[in-house]
Amino acid sequence: MTPTKWVRIWNERLPDIPLELVQVPAADAFGTLRAGGADAGFVRLPVDGADLAAIPLYTETTVVVIPKDHLVAAVDEVTTEDLADDIVLHPLDDSLDWERLPGKPAIERPATTADAIELVAAGVGLLVVPQSLARLHHRKDLTYRPVSDAPVSRVALSWPQDETTDRVEDFIGIVRGRTVNSSRGRRPDAAEPKAGRAATATGGARRKPTAGKQTGDGRRRGAGAAPKGGKRGKPRRRS
Repeated sequence: MTPTKWVRIWNERLPDIPLELVQVPAADAFGTLRAGGADAGFVRLPVDGADLAAIPLYTETTVVVIPKDHLVAAVDEVTTEDLADDIVLHPLDDSLDWERLPGKPAIERPATTADAIELVAAGVGLLVVPQSLARLHHRKDLTYRPVSDAPVSRVALSWPQDETTDRVEDFIGIVRGRTVNSSRGRRPDAAEPKAGRAATATGGARRKPTAGKQTGDGRRRGAGAAPKGGKRGKPRRRS
């Protein structure tokens, strides 16, 4: 995740309530939310349980990570069939829902995506992952290309269903692009500030109480919303 935009808006609207980002492994994201270690988090769908609410945000492009001197680096996009002759690594923390794995299997599955990246750099095989993970594990000797027919990964903002506090609503509004005056949003002065924590599969957020203020149990946190676009009318022709 790159939540900079939403953190900036939060700080502008709620300057007295710091938002702390907390990075957690993807596999620990739901457990972190359930344990109260975060107020909300950016996670990959599906959400595993009815106790967690979720708002889908966007779908990620899936890419293949390759050495820069690999043949695939010469094209703009590939299919899974193009990878048929390569060893394609399948880490134990793979977030993609494959019906049929591409390429040739490795002798052993890497424990993590980070381990798989190291193997790609060593020339052992290739790796197909959501684009954000390719960026997260960027190396100068590696690059990536989109895989047009690979499964995709959907990112969502999630939080405990029973902990939908006013501050969580504030963060949801920011993530979804609501203005401060939106009827579905909350004004910064609508409630007394409360502190809390929030996290995500790739990063989370906690809020520490401002000095001299009592710590509450409010919670919030989130990811990006797509910008709204508009159409421009055609100019009239003069006669």
